[in-house]
Amino acid sequence: MEIILASASPRRKELLGHIFDNFRIVVTDIDESFTLISPEENVMKIATNKVNAIDSSFETLIIGADTTVFLDGVYYNKPINEADAARMLAELSGKTHKVYTGICIKYRNKLYSFFEVSNVTFNNLSYNDIDRYITIKQPLDKAGAYGIQDNAVVASYTGDYNNIMGLPVDRLAREIKEIIGYGN
Repeated sequence: MEIILASASPRRKELLGHIFDNFRIVVTDIDESFTLISPEENVMKIATNKVNAIDSSFETLIIGADTTVFLDGVYYNKPINEADAARMLAELSGKTHKVYTGICIKYRNKLYSFFEVSNVTFNNLSYNDIDRYITIKQPLDKAGAYGIQDNAVVASYTGDYNNIMGLPVDRLAREIKEIIGYGN
């Protein structure tokens, strides 16, 4: 069975390696703007669009994912530049936000979707902390302009650590096992 990850994220590639030894990365150019009401609908829709943009055989397993940070009705996706990253980090400083990751799996022309949500509390960040973080960690490819794995801005979290990184590995493994019928 061929396995495809529909994502350019190096963190998702690393995390999917915990489930599969061999898979292929296919990056699609889809519209990732949000139009739906809730964060969970948005991330699942974008994950589904990623999967549907890939031509595949009947036996191919395709995994698409999308992650967003959400606080007080505001979405914090990937920053467009360092100034945008600084704004995001300042707005998230000292607060607890939610991280949503939507997953879509396509197998035998059927789609399966789910989402995970985790809570993340930021440290109180000074402007110097923010500037240093942006300079050292280069957060422009991360939702919310941060990575929990950087051990620099997060005070605490509840929920799935890997979800906050962008791929809820344990839940994904369980879902895939159920979908493809391992153990049956």
